Amino acid sequence: MHPATSPTAGPPAEPHHRTPVPRRRFLRGVLATAVAVPLMFGAAACGDDSAGDDGQVKLSVFWWGGEARAKLTEDALALYTKKHPNVTFEKTWQANQGYFDKLATLTAGGNPPDLFQIDDNYLAEYAGRSTVLDLKSYQDSGKLDVSKFPKSLLEYGVVDGKLAGVASGENTQGLVYNKTLLSKNGLPEPTTGQSWEEHIAWAEQVAKKAKVPGTQDPSADYKAFWVWLRQQGKDLYAGKDLGFTAEDVTKWFTLWKGARDRGATPTPDVIHEGNASDVTKQLVVTGKAATSWVWVNQMPDLKKNTKDELGVVAYPGDPSAQWARASMYWSVFKGSKHRDTAVDVINFLANDPEAVALLGTDRGLPSNMDLRATVSQTVTDPAMKQSIQVETELAQKFGQSPQVPIKGHSKVKSELVKAAENVQYQRATPEQAAEQFLAACRSAIA
Repeated sequence: MHPATSPTAGPPAEPHHRTPVPRRRFLRGVLATAVAVPLMFGAAACGDDSAGDDGQVKLSVFWWGGEARAKLTEDALALYTKKHPNVTFEKTWQANQGYFDKLATLTAGGNPPDLFQIDDNYLAEYAGRSTVLDLKSYQDSGKLDVSKFPKSLLEYGVVDGKLAGVASGENTQGLVYNKTLLSKNGLPEPTTGQSWEEHIAWAEQVAKKAKVPGTQDPSADYKAFWVWLRQQGKDLYAGKDLGFTAEDVTKWFTLWKGARDRGATPTPDVIHEGNASDVTKQLVVTGKAATSWVWVNQMPDLKKNTKDELGVVAYPGDPSAQWARASMYWSVFKGSKHRDTAVDVINFLANDPEAVALLGTDRGLPSNMDLRATVSQTVTDPAMKQSIQVETELAQKFGQSPQVPIKGHSKVKSELVKAAENVQYQRATPEQAAEQFLAACRSAIA
């Protein structure tokens, strides 16, 4: 994914930081952090906002992204200072790589940011360690206005009944397809609502007529697996446990083994290429498959990598299994001495018309639906217009959001890739790979 629009990616180089941080390991992971945070900062969480003798507040803010995101964010924060002259910011940003190691080190080492960006890989983990402030009381008092947010987008920031993060933008899953290829070969376009079996049959038809595999094999893609599970009445997680069984995984792997056997997907080596998160390697733009399974907000960056016209629809099956996913969140450190101000900054970034216009669609579609409509009218990039249109249409079909992923989610995602590729390369049967995957998942979330 491109850093300017991606919830996970960033540029290769890491800019300077506001303070040098000793290079240490992840303090052997979250255990040291879990111990350090409550002991060092628990008392501070009970105090009110405090300013200096001159009434000035300096708020530290930390986020990941590229230079484009940095410029937009800095402009929005400067606008806040213009409207609130007593508040200034210590701004730190870096590439996604190493961001969460740095955040954990800062938090455990006594130098946490007041306000920071986080994603759904880590939100539940930080909330579980009481590192982030519960924003529910601010919501209830009206100091944090989320009344214009889609319900499922707001709920996707709730962990154990606490509002742990506020979505800085919305995204959802999208099946991107090569319209030019289909038109050239007189083939129909995929449509929202087609079943998984219909999608595979369509992909087989594309492969036979266009001589290009109809679809990337998404058996290693947790986004596709998650949507498919929800359509079966299951989920990726249930409380602190997994929401699926080995039998579910076996069915999923078997579905795509059948698709490969029919020639609807590429060969394992090409599938492996497409499993890379780099947008330039998605098979729909390299010409090695007619479709790729991505996030809707990747459309502009995909378009930059192909001359062909692209289309996007929901993942197969009932679209109500999809939801308004937070592309990323803003969270406040629980021990911040300036947490009231930090919350007000979140409220400003979400609801101030000028700030939202400045930020545009960099972090996904604006969470405030009224302002999203305004911003969408100013977008000139055809691919982004397409993204907004599709996501706006899907928003009418979104179902209830799932719970925020639990600790170990990143490992679960990587283990799915490993298990799926074991089946693709015939190193394991679907049943064997499913059992191995389940065991690895249980270890990851323990």
